[in-house]
Amino acid sequence: MYEIMSADEAIRLIRDGDCICVNSFVGIESPVALHEAIYRRYQKMQSPRHLTIVSSAGFGVWDEEHNAEGYIREGAVDRLICGHFGAMLSTKKLVLEDRFEAYNLPLGCISHAIRAQAGGLPGALSKVGLDIFVDPRQEGPGINRISIDDSLIKYVEVDGEEYLYYKLPKLTLALIKGTAADLKGNISFDDMFMSGDALSICQAVKANHGKVIVQVDKLVDTPSRPRNAIIPGCLVDAIVVVDAEERNEAYTALTGSFEIPYDDWAMWNERIDTISTMSARNNVTGNIIGRRAAKELRVDDIVNIGIGIPEMVSRHARKNGMLDNITLTVESGGIGGFPVSGEAFGAMIGAASVYDMANQFDLYNNGGLDICFMGAYAVDAQGNVNAHRGPGAFAGIGGFANITAKTPTVVFCMTFNTKGLDVSQKKGVVTINKEGSVPKFVKKVASVSFSAKRAIQNGQKVLYVTERCVFQLTPNGLKLIEVYPGIDVEKDIVSRLPFEIER
Repeated sequence: MYEIMSADEAIRLIRDGDCICVNSFVGIESPVALHEAIYRRYQKMQSPRHLTIVSSAGFGVWDEEHNAEGYIREGAVDRLICGHFGAMLSTKKLVLEDRFEAYNLPLGCISHAIRAQAGGLPGALSKVGLDIFVDPRQEGPGINRISIDDSLIKYVEVDGEEYLYYKLPKLTLALIKGTAADLKGNISFDDMFMSGDALSICQAVKANHGKVIVQVDKLVDTPSRPRNAIIPGCLVDAIVVVDAEERNEAYTALTGSFEIPYDDWAMWNERIDTISTMSARNNVTGNIIGRRAAKELRVDDIVNIGIGIPEMVSRHARKNGMLDNITLTVESGGIGGFPVSGEAFGAMIGAASVYDMANQFDLYNNGGLDICFMGAYAVDAQGNVNAHRGPGAFAGIGGFANITAKTPTVVFCMTFNTKGLDVSQKKGVVTINKEGSVPKFVKKVASVSFSAKRAIQNGQKVLYVTERCVFQLTPNGLKLIEVYPGIDVEKDIVSRLPFEIER
């Protein structure tokens, strides 16, 4: 039977050595009050310690002084297993200093491994990850020099086919954020952007005889409708009521609490951009790339659009009228709306449906998308892509590996080079005013996020759209298939590539 507790009381349920699973998505819906209570207790008692934390999509809040950053920085955590570290500002720096073990697994594979554990299985099989960095025959999932645990991912063959086997440590404590708890402890997510892995996490933790702590905004007398109770009260040990932060109306709109007609999507997106502390990418190169990439969309396509430059695709799809004829999706579980960028990434304007994250990755892993648009740090002569780790920095693979593994058409949206690149366009003519000092096309990528060999085997169409030209993947590497007006093929493209291309 659940108990109503303060945050400080609830976190006494945590024991040294616990494996905590956090339900959140990059920078949204993290149970901040619970994390900060852990930090207070750790400062006072140096406990809990030797923690392992698992999170499919990471659990930061874009602020290194809040959420879990403090107790991670001061040594309470021995090991992190996450799909994405982008919103964990100080933590991702400490990882590269070998302060604790850290492992980066594909977001969807963590989600499915949690669900497997909830069903009494030790792990989950997947073809996602084969021949990229997480494959133990390549680098493995460890991010730094001390991350050498080889039990998380194994290469296996089943019925003559290759798979990776993803296995998480036993989850013993859940940290969840929901909207409300009723008199029986049932938890609803009505005012949340998503429910993520919440139910699977709770089921897995209870199967392992662990404890479930849920932070909610309020208690309600009237039970929610059964289908809306994401977590049944019988799975909950502690409920912590924390007054919800006052949200701007633009963010409230993302919860689906009122309908947003299609014609109003642009207006709401602009309002969210205005209040976000993260600047939108709306420059010349982004517009050139987004406009060209959007031409690959077809009526009735089911689509995923990545963060960064690819976000411009949705804006140009709106301008050319295609947005009303396709279905956009986001990894957190949203379908049929307009994905939000910046610090609220994972939420959707006008979503038609928001379901569990593991179900979304069922769709992605099995080729349920028609097309996806992804960013890239670097591309090599074979067409392999590094999208998860740059020089001296990393954010993590996130859902990238799942999304690109089997989608029939994959479009990488990237500049030809970076750091100083200056481009202009007038009447359709592109002019390179100044080249960037850091090339993005290299002989061999430092780490593989996308395997060109696998894509060829799968029969996928793969394009690399830049601000000056378009390449297509072939069995022999890259082929130049389009050059924009104003671009000199030899001067602006061929002479700047460290490898031969087909033409």
